Amino acid sequence: MSLKCDFCQRHSIVTQTRSHSNIATKRKSYVNLQSRKFGQVKVKVCTKCLKTLKTSFQG
Repeated sequence: MSLKCDFCQRHSIVTQTRSHSNIATKRKSYVNLQSRKFGQVKVKVCTKCLKTLKTSFQG
């Protein structure tokens, strides 16, 4: 299972949460991926690319 956008290749990044005493704890920040069909092919697209594709097909 891929956690990467098929159009722009965006993927998850490692970030840090900070406690009140400023202790850093690593966590993963994931991309908002949606499954969509384009023709007969099912792809995973991030919502940023979906918005771009939506506006490019309207005008």
